[in-house]
Order: sequence, then C-alpha cells, then structure tokens
Amino acid sequence: MSGQLLSANHAAAIGAALAGRANRTGRGFVSGVYPITPSTECMELLCNQEIEKGHVVRVESEHSAMAVCIGGAAGGARTFTTSSSNGLAFMAENVVAAALLRLPVVMVAANRTLGPPWNIWADHGDTLMLRDTGWIQMYCADNQEVLDTVLCAFRLAEDRRILLPALVCQEAFVLSHTMARTHVPTQDEVDRFLPPLDLPGRLVGTARIVGGLTVPQTTEVHRAQHHQAMGRFFEVYREVQDAFEAVFGRRPADPVVPYRADDADVLVVSMGTIGSTVERAVDVAREKGIRLGALRVRTFRPFPAELLAAAFRGRPRIAVIDRNVSLGFGGVLWGEARGLADPGAVVQGYMIGIGGGDVRPEHVLALAEDVASRQAAGAPVLMEAGA
Repeated sequence: MSGQLLSANHAAAIGAALAGRANRTGRGFVSGVYPITPSTECMELLCNQEIEKGHVVRVESEHSAMAVCIGGAAGGARTFTTSSSNGLAFMAENVVAAALLRLPVVMVAANRTLGPPWNIWADHGDTLMLRDTGWIQMYCADNQEVLDTVLCAFRLAEDRRILLPALVCQEAFVLSHTMARTHVPTQDEVDRFLPPLDLPGRLVGTARIVGGLTVPQTTEVHRAQHHQAMGRFFEVYREVQDAFEAVFGRRPADPVVPYRADDADVLVVSMGTIGSTVERAVDVAREKGIRLGALRVRTFRPFPAELLAAAFRGRPRIAVIDRNVSLGFGGVLWGEARGLADPGAVVQGYMIGIGGGDVRPEHVLALAEDVASRQAAGAPVLMEAGA
C-alpha cells in the first residue's frame, strides 16, 4: 500500500479501477460515463486506466451512462459510474431502474447544487433528491474515505443478502478537487478483499425477461424483499468492516461516527465534510469547559435510526446541521433525526453552507450556543455562512 497525493475524484477512479481488475476472472468491468463538473476528473482518469476485461463506454448523456451500467450489471459485470447535480436529475429514471432491478451498480456523486441558477459548489440536495430510490447512500468526510468506501460499496452491493446499488457521496471541490495524501492499496490486496462477482440471474446463456409488466401482488413482494435487503445492511456492513481491516490494516468508519459525545450537554449532528469542521469546534468548546460533542452520519440510506436514538439518549440539546434544504420543510437530515431524541429534548435544525458557502468552526459554535439557549425547538434556521 502506497501513499499518494490524490484528489477525491482520482481516489474514486483508482478505487473503481482496482475493483474492476479484481473481477477479471468473472464477467469483467463496465462503466458508462458522461462528463459533468465537478465529477469529470474521475471519469477522465478512469478512461485512461488499463483494466483487463474492462470497458469504459463514453456516451451522450447521464441517462445513457446509467443505461450502460444497467446492461453491464445485468450481464454479470462489475459496474461503476459517476455524476453530479443536474446530471443525476437527468439520470434519475435509470437510477430508479437500477435499484428496482436489484443490480449492484456503484456510483460516486460529487455533491453539487442543483440549478438554475447554475452553481458548481457543494450541496447535498442532489443525492438526497434520490434518497427514496432504493440505493444505499454513504457520505464521506475525506479523500481516504472516498477510496475506501468505493471498495466497500462493491462488496456490500454484490453481497447476495443485499444486491442493491450503492451511492458514494463526496462534496464538490471540498473533496473532489482537493489533494490529500491517500493510501492506495495494491491490486493483490483488492483481489483478496473483493471476490469475483457471481450475480444470480445474470443474462448469460439462458433467455430471461428483465422488467416487463407485473401485477400489484408481485410488486408488493418485490418492495418487501428490497426493504428487507436494506434492513440487512448494518449486519453485512460490520462483516465488510472486519474483512477490510483484515486485508488493509485499517477499519472503515461506522455508519454513525461519534466524537467526544459520551458526556456532551449539546450534540451537533452533521454529514460529510462539515463533520470534520464540527470536530474542530468541539475541541475549541472543550478547551473552554463547554461539553460539546459531535455525531457524523455516514450512512444515510438505510437510515441509522437505532444508532442515532442510542446516541441521543440522555442528550438534552441536539443541533442538526444540513448542507441542503427541502424547500417548504427544512433540512432533510433534521427531518429524519428529530423524532429520535428523548421526550422533551430540544432538536433544532440548521441549514448552512447551502450552495457551497464556507462553514467554519465559529459558525458551529454559534449554532451550538443557540440551541443551548433554547427551551423548545423552533422552525429550522437557514444560516448565512458567507462566501
């Protein structure tokens, strides 16, 4: 394993290429790609990789990019793509199709604000738009986590107890174009971690129908099976963590990552890179004698409700930070987490960094002070972090 100075885009592409080569004794690797800022660098590097038994297909749209992945996955290939923002919106029909066909496609999304007006900076709204499509969703805090999560996503998605597509989320420019020293595994290590894909029901040799018309009762069964597979995620993910640690010598982060949270009077909950900023704010607060703690939600789908409820127990004040806004409602993470706290606890929502605004430790300290002063939660607060 070597340390290289990589952007998160390049880390994702290298992870996908390593995973693709690891399936060379299986049905190979297929990727459909179409450029969109800020994920273009990922597919550019992937196009230049030598992948035995691999095909990176340049297509005319994001919709077609996912169509290529659907075809490749249905034939038993290991599949990958990347996109962002309005590209994900254009891809949405096939995003749903990949999930409901139970195909283990892995996609990296560079989280970017949806337009118009056009904005190429970070916002979680694009992937959260897809939260109910049946994809696993994991949010990353740094470049190393992006590479590691891509590898874990393939093993999770392809596990026969899961067989669901997986979305790995990294923030535009904050990660996608930022260079950081990243440990890159060897091909031998990845081969040991990722067994060749043996997809049940793949379209090889025997005539099969994919999709087609069905009846309500059959759809109910399909949705129940899909929901049950989501429910098995946490058990399977622990096994993936164990296997990853055994091969690579480090353990992937848990679905919910606590930081100095055990004795906190105020908890700050976040996703993605803001989690790192929150940790710095916690350290500053602790130096002043303020018992501030943090939780970083890494897995958003399936939602880690039980883990969050356990972490919320006994915490009287909870601030939930969203780098998104569900217009007319509030932050998406806040909306799903607010009912998990103890009765009487104050769970206040804050939307900050919308459209890529800079989020600094002083902003986190300000909202922590605000929630600590409240006797009851109010309407979600849309904060202006500043450019």
